[in-house]
Amino acid sequence: MTKRWIAPAGLAVAGLIAAGCGTSASSSAPASTGSPMHSGAPASTASTLKVASVGGTMVLTNAKGFTLYWFVPDTSTKSNCNGSCATIWPPVKGPATAGSGVTGKLTTITRSNGSEQATYNGHPLYTYTGDTAPGQNHGNGINASGGVWHEVTVTGAAPAASVSSGARAGSGSGY
Repeated sequence: MTKRWIAPAGLAVAGLIAAGCGTSASSSAPASTGSPMHSGAPASTASTLKVASVGGTMVLTNAKGFTLYWFVPDTSTKSNCNGSCATIWPPVKGPATAGSGVTGKLTTITRSNGSEQATYNGHPLYTYTGDTAPGQNHGNGINASGGVWHEVTVTGAAPAASVSSGARAGSGSGY
C-alpha cells in the first residue's frame, strides 16, 4: 500500500515541476511582448513615419509605405475631417515617431472624439482608403469632404503637378 502512495506522489511532484517550468516560460513571454521597446508592441502606441519616393516626389508614408495626406481646411490644432470623412481618410494615430529621412516637426492634436492624431509641420495626417498598396498616391489633389487633399511632401514644396491642375485650383498656400 505504501508503494501506491509513493508512485502517485512522485508523479505529482514531477507534474508540479513540469507545470512550474511551463508557467515560468508562459509568464515571461507576455512580459517581454508588452514592453514598449519590443517589436511586438501594439501598433497603436505610436505611428512610425518614413520617407519614400511616390510618383517622383519624396513624400511621408506610414510604416507600411502608404502615402500620408493633409487636408486644406484643417488647422494646426483642429482636424476638420470627422465622421464619414474619417472613414475614407483615416487619421494617423498619434503620437508619431520619425523614421529615417523625416525631418519635420511631429506633434499631436486631440480630435473631436478625444483620440490623438499625429501632425507633421502643423498638418494633421491621414491615409486614404483609395490607396490599396504602398507607393500609391490616388488621394493627391482630390477635392472631397469640403476641401482639397495633398500628399505630404518632405521638402514642404507645393504638391507635384502629376494630378490634373483643375483639382489643385486655389492650393497655392501651405505645402
